[in-house]
Amino acid sequence: MDAAGAASRARFQTTDVTPRRYEPSSRLPPIVAILLTIAALYFAREILVPFAAAVLLSFLLTPPVRRLERWRLGRLPSVFLVFFSSMACVGGVGYLVGNQLIDVLNQLPAYKDNLHNKVESLRGRPGGGLAKATASVQELTKELAAPKTSQEAQALPREPSKTQRAAAPALIAGARPVPVELVEPPPNAVQSLRNIGGPLVGPISKAVIVIIFTIVILIKREDLRNRVLRLLGRGRLPRATQAFDDAAERVTRYLRMQFLVNTMFGALMAAGLYAIGLPSFLLWGALAGLLRFMPYVGPIVGGALPTVVALAIFPGWLHPLECLGLFLSIEMTVAYAIEPWLYGAHTGVSSLAILVSAAFWTTLWGPVGLVLSTPLTVCLLVLGRHAPQLEFLYVILGDEPVLPPEEELYQRLLALDQQEAQAVVDKCCEGQTPLEVYDAVMVPALRLSEEDRHRGALNADRETFIMQSMYEFIAKLAGQYEDEIRSGEAPRRVLCLPAGDRADEITAVMLAQVLQIAGFGALVLPAADTAGDSFGHLKLEPDDVICISALPPFALMNARSLSKRLRTRFPSQRIVVGLWSRSGEVEDFEERLAKAFDVQVVTTFEAALERLTLQSWGHPALAVQPQEKLM
Repeated sequence: MDAAGAASRARFQTTDVTPRRYEPSSRLPPIVAILLTIAALYFAREILVPFAAAVLLSFLLTPPVRRLERWRLGRLPSVFLVFFSSMACVGGVGYLVGNQLIDVLNQLPAYKDNLHNKVESLRGRPGGGLAKATASVQELTKELAAPKTSQEAQALPREPSKTQRAAAPALIAGARPVPVELVEPPPNAVQSLRNIGGPLVGPISKAVIVIIFTIVILIKREDLRNRVLRLLGRGRLPRATQAFDDAAERVTRYLRMQFLVNTMFGALMAAGLYAIGLPSFLLWGALAGLLRFMPYVGPIVGGALPTVVALAIFPGWLHPLECLGLFLSIEMTVAYAIEPWLYGAHTGVSSLAILVSAAFWTTLWGPVGLVLSTPLTVCLLVLGRHAPQLEFLYVILGDEPVLPPEEELYQRLLALDQQEAQAVVDKCCEGQTPLEVYDAVMVPALRLSEEDRHRGALNADRETFIMQSMYEFIAKLAGQYEDEIRSGEAPRRVLCLPAGDRADEITAVMLAQVLQIAGFGALVLPAADTAGDSFGHLKLEPDDVICISALPPFALMNARSLSKRLRTRFPSQRIVVGLWSRSGEVEDFEERLAKAFDVQVVTTFEAALERLTLQSWGHPALAVQPQEKLM
């Protein structure tokens, strides 16, 4: 019987199999995919570097091309006019800079004596302490670099070899060895041309490739854009379009602003160096502007070059210090005043990410990678922002806060770090009222702790620490608004009642503080007073309001039970129930609670304050139906 049953079950299992769509059994691990991508970027750099440079140039030149097209000029004339006009400007500046560079190279021998005097002045007087220290270091270096010889080996005579014995008669006779000199024949015209143009072939070929790529991209930009959208936006065309537009806008704005800022920086440097009297001022200003495209390293090198040249040219120290002061003043003004004002919306890349990306792209692509690092990082940031699979790029590279304030506060409380948690609260209090801080930060953080506590993910020590810290945050805010609380006139009294546990009690204290700052006479009753007939000793006035404070979702039933008891005990009293929840989280429960017990339900402290400020309920009285169940 058992064998027959097993066979029937086996037949049922084999016949009940539904066809499944074939899926690969394994996927490429992410780390392997990243390593393969990095390897492809490195080995294909001869093509990728010119292509990336051409794409960035096309972003920079597309706006003037579009402007000419709007003026009814064709695509090809617009592209060639903009491109060759830009090349002419670059060529003119390069010609002037090149001539000044040749002049500087020709005059370098004349600066030898001045440099020697500067070095000697840095060493100090001949008998000074610095000179003695330098001599000691030189002597120690010579001793360490000298070959080691043993005294025994020097004392023992060596037996001459056969070659030495054979050569001895010739040496004795006074014969000298014949020197041998290798003389190369003079190069012909082809070799001379190769020697001169060989080092220039590589840069010129790459420049030609960049020019061709740029012209093609400018002419075929819509076709290339559609192909990229087709490749990335299969089934996700709206998101791909948004990502493409976001990347184009960010990169274009960055390149345009960088070009304007660096051009202005170079012009100011050239004007200042001309006023100082430094020769070839146009050369150093242009180099300072160009080098500033390289993050971190470029501005330092651009400012150091004219200072070093001033050291070599001028006899004293005044002119080099003036060059250094000029660079520092312009750099500080541009970096901390002009750039933030011009950029407006930043690129979204954090400073650490810019530094790491500069090192990464420089390692892969050399100095060109350093120039392209920030635009490429912006593209990766936008890709991570719009592609869920690459969200880690947005988290790692972005400068926006990864955790919202309420989650950051709760995380610091979980780590038992009250100092940083207090810093989060203090930062949120800048320019905000306690009502706004409670609604936006502290109550959501407390709700997160309650959710973890009811799931069993929060131990007793952390729970106690979080509650105690919340009380301390409230007490500190109360001290800051002590004058407002004392001077407020109470238009009506509000009794704040927690619905259940300590979290409800903390929210009741927060609500009472907000009401006291607004001028209400708020009173907080402990949770124990809400049971039974404990309100018998209180004398309620007709204008008094009872406000129940409950932190969903686990205090909802307590809020319902307390509302029922209070409505039975005070049938004509005004009752407000505060369900401090997310928008729309318990909307159905709010409606049924309001209809069942004729109460007003609010979800934020701001709404509670608005409701209590009204002279009347603002709606007709509802029939009291305590028997209706809240399902």
